[in-house]
Order: sequence, then structure tokens, then C-alpha cells
Amino acid sequence: MSEENVILNSSKPITLNDLKRDLKAIGINQGDVVLVHSSLSALGWVCGGAQTVIMALEETIGETGTIVMPSHSGDWSDPTSWCNPPVPKEWIPIIKETMPAYDPNLTKTRGMGTVAELFRLQPGVYRSKHPQLSFSAKGPLSHSILNDETLFPQLGMNSPLGKLYQLSAKVLLLGVGYDSNTCFHLAETLIESTPKERNGTAMLVNNQRQWVEFEEYAYESDDFPDCGLAFEQSYTVSKGLIGMGSSRLFNIKEAVDFAKSWLSKNRNRTVK
Repeated sequence: MSEENVILNSSKPITLNDLKRDLKAIGINQGDVVLVHSSLSALGWVCGGAQTVIMALEETIGETGTIVMPSHSGDWSDPTSWCNPPVPKEWIPIIKETMPAYDPNLTKTRGMGTVAELFRLQPGVYRSKHPQLSFSAKGPLSHSILNDETLFPQLGMNSPLGKLYQLSAKVLLLGVGYDSNTCFHLAETLIESTPKERNGTAMLVNNQRQWVEFEEYAYESDDFPDCGLAFEQSYTVSKGLIGMGSSRLFNIKEAVDFAKSWLSKNRNRTVK
């Protein structure tokens, strides 16, 4: 959504104090560990933009809390499977040969939104080492959450998502829906017959740039909105407006355990 449309759809500017009030009302507290998925435009016209959103989150959880955001870089993947947009077939060998190695400091996020991209760039934020599905975090538990050397599975129990599951962290959908709820992908890795596919990326191996191929789960998210609505019928999900954005807050462990069961029963593919 363009900034002009955001202004036209906003009744007033959304301030830092507005966001802090709304975050507290939905259930964010001092000391929380929270995984945040966000859409800045959904919140209305925020005075200060993404910076204000990050400040509101940090001031609400305080110095004892830890904020985690996805910092995925999906374009650090096998160009053979690119479709949005695809590249000419004759480009593929050149891309694999010359794409720079993933660098936590330099590699830009893709499709994560303005808040997540700004968050990863600020002082005191650490980013995990996975070249495609990294996470960024700030707070006292950042290092333990992001301490992941595993290439496969990208979103399994040894990933930052798995560490958040073990901590029984909160998930905040800040102006976004369940289609953005990454923790449901953790549930996919816990289902034995979830299909796998070949993948590849450019990364450092022994400090040398290499193109590395590996097997990965064929993650899907088309049915995540249905899974989320079913989850709300069985578990406590705090709902409310943060700014103008419809938001949800829930426990990651409850969500993953429910999704594992729900996806096993309802997904239209070979999953048992």
C-alpha cells in the first residue's frame, strides 16, 4: 500500500505512545520473549514509521525481554526454482557460480517488510547464520536463540524457531494474518512424511565462498489461515488493534503442537 493510501485510510497519526498502549493491551509485558511478524502499512500512518514500531516493542518488553524477527533472504536460493520472477535458463549457471556468499551484515531480507529490515540493521541486533531463513534478535537471550549451525532443516527444532518453542515464547502477528505465521512451518518439520525437495545456496564453507546443495522440506503456507482459525477455537489467542492493524498474540508451543495435529489431518497431500 502506498503512503498516500495509508494516509487516506488513517483517521489520525499513530504515535509511539499509541503503539505502547496497544501492545500492553494485547498482552505484551516486560521481560517477554516474542517473535514478531509485522506489516507497517497495516498499522495506519505511524509517526516515525518502522523506527517508532521498533521503539514501541523495545520499550514495552524492556531490557529483560528479547525480540525476534524473521530476516529471511529467499533469493539466496536455487535459481532453477525461481518463479516470481523466473530467470532465463542460460542465466542459472552464472548465478550459481557468481552469487556472493550469504553475509548476515550485508544480505538484505526479502519479503519481510520494512520493520523487520530496519530491525536487523540496528546496533545490538544479532542475525543467525542460515543463508535463506535467518532470524534477527535483540535482548539477553539473542545468542542462545540464534545459535544455529544447522543447514537442514531450516525451520526445525534446532533452528531459532525450535529454540523459541523450547522457551514457550509469544508470537505477535502485528497487522498480519496467519499466512505470515512462520512457526507453523516448525510443525511441518515434525510431521514424518512432509515432502522434501532439493535446494541450494551460496555460503561460506571454511571461509571460502561455495555453492552448496542440500535437501529441505517443501514448506507450504496456503492452508495456514485455516489452521490459524481452527487454532483460535481451541486455544487462547489475544486479539486487538495495534494502531489500526488487526493483531494477534499467542503461545508458540501451543500453536506448533496444534498445527502439527491439524496439518496431519487436514492437509491435502501425503502427510500422516
